[in-house]
Amino acid sequence: MSRALVVIAHGSRDPRHAATVHALTERVRALRPGLRVETAFLDFNTPTVGQALSSLYLSGVREVVALPLLLTRAFHAKSDIPAALAESTSRLPGLSVRVADVLGPSPLLLTALERRLREAGLTPADRATTAVVLAAAGSTDPEAIAVIAETAREWRRTGWCAVRPAFASAALPRTEDAVRALRAEGFERVAVAPYVIAPGRLPDRITAGAEAAGADVVADVLGAAPELARLMLRRFDAAATTPARLPALSA
Repeated sequence: MSRALVVIAHGSRDPRHAATVHALTERVRALRPGLRVETAFLDFNTPTVGQALSSLYLSGVREVVALPLLLTRAFHAKSDIPAALAESTSRLPGLSVRVADVLGPSPLLLTALERRLREAGLTPADRATTAVVLAAAGSTDPEAIAVIAETAREWRRTGWCAVRPAFASAALPRTEDAVRALRAEGFERVAVAPYVIAPGRLPDRITAGAEAAGADVVADVLGAAPELARLMLRRFDAAATTPARLPALSA
């Protein structure tokens, strides 16, 4: 059978998380009708990575591209996902797994962020007078934090009067502190753009912090934005042409 794509999400007790992931993978299917696309979760939801790969294997699939539904290469990308894939390949003889790169950084993610800000009420004319907080979930991984900071710098170069990173956990500043700092610097309009894919506890913390600090605009999570679906297929296509290897992630 042809190669399959397995999208690996983190998972959450919040039902909105899985619903959003499934909506995103359905958009990917619509863009590539001949591609078999399955969803797996690291925690809280099913199927697990092992269950998804076993099901594909039993149906005759022997070539898989595993796509981490993550914005940075932090612990889940570097440890949890490779471990889960290695466990499956060790018990499923002949299964070839190529691991796609994480989604970020990418210009398509910035385009998706712009989409969400427009939907929240900002217009292109507001760009030069609006400061933006790029609010990520957070990580203890220095590489991931550095990528978020660089993403904020790149986005600032597109014309926003300021873009500052913030985090819901594990790193500073918090969203509310970034909003207050921008206000103290004299920016009259402050928008918060959650740099997260699906709803859940940490995105809710971002929203609560933004509202508590008096942000003027709070965008929705990236969700099933069409830019994310196109980016996922780009990552799939790039991985499909590389040699299968574990546990390292490769683009």
